[in-house]
Amino acid sequence: MKHSKVVLTLIAAAVALIGCGEKEAPKPAAKADAPAAAPAKPSGDAVTFMTGPQGGSWIPLGGALKGMWEKAVPGLQITQTPGAGIANVRGVDEGKAHIGLANSSTTVDGLEGRAPYKAKVTKVCQVANLYPQYFQVVVLSNVKVNKLSDLKGKSLVTQPKGNTAEILTETVLKLNGLSYQSLSKANFQAAYTDAVSMMKDGHVQVFTLGTTAPASAVMDLASARDVKLVPVDDATMGKLKKMNAGYNKLIIKAGTYPKQAKDVPVIGYSTHIVAACDLPEDTVYQMTKAMASNVDAMAAVVKAIDGIKPKDMALDIGVPFHKGAAKFYKEAGAM
Repeated sequence: MKHSKVVLTLIAAAVALIGCGEKEAPKPAAKADAPAAAPAKPSGDAVTFMTGPQGGSWIPLGGALKGMWEKAVPGLQITQTPGAGIANVRGVDEGKAHIGLANSSTTVDGLEGRAPYKAKVTKVCQVANLYPQYFQVVVLSNVKVNKLSDLKGKSLVTQPKGNTAEILTETVLKLNGLSYQSLSKANFQAAYTDAVSMMKDGHVQVFTLGTTAPASAVMDLASARDVKLVPVDDATMGKLKKMNAGYNKLIIKAGTYPKQAKDVPVIGYSTHIVAACDLPEDTVYQMTKAMASNVDAMAAVVKAIDGIKPKDMALDIGVPFHKGAAKFYKEAGAM
């Protein structure tokens, strides 16, 4: 009897081991679907990478990073999905994604638990700083808007509520004594391409977005309609800086866009990469090393990345570094 039990036990164990290699086996499938398990697996596992809205620079940059990382980390499979700065930070913190592109200012908001975050972000770590982003207020040239306070009564399109540029749009309006209710109409579009179509068709007069300069979406718009940029004034910039030190005044140089004759001061912040803090250290180490070794490939997609060094990537922006990223920066003498 004892002998029979041992045999049955061995047979059951063998069946279980065979089942582990089958995709349809119930137990492994449950483990693969468990939110907490995904980030903790080694490099051979699949990870989700949240990028940006259609028409922005984050989607093509995400494609370049995906190819780079999959080549650098054997077995790594990356699924790239659309996203936005705040949504990406939330996604990583909630276990819905493993990696994300984000904006320094709103990531810090998340760590502090400031709106629009309902609670402090605790599972998001810094991987690398990449390049500056410009909050651009684009208006049709025939519309009488020369300063931010002139937006009153105008029709506007921005990103969905809770996105970085949308929050900045609402904040800038408030700092100038306005609100969405002060506009003739406020529209919220996930894709820059849809916002551009609304501007081209004359359905809206103002388009706000946060991205690189020149932005492909604005260049597309400028190919069909005459547009201009609205500068940020010192009073608005000063108030915003007091609210969040992650914002800075940047300059979009004359000639960046068609018929742009003068430098235009705008609100700026940094694009960076975040990852789940429990993503394997070696995976993030190899990813960070790959970026530092392939700056040209990233700069081919986003020109502003050109010339970036490990020291720039490792600049402390107030977000805790992932152990894998920190390991690389220390080896490179950047930390």
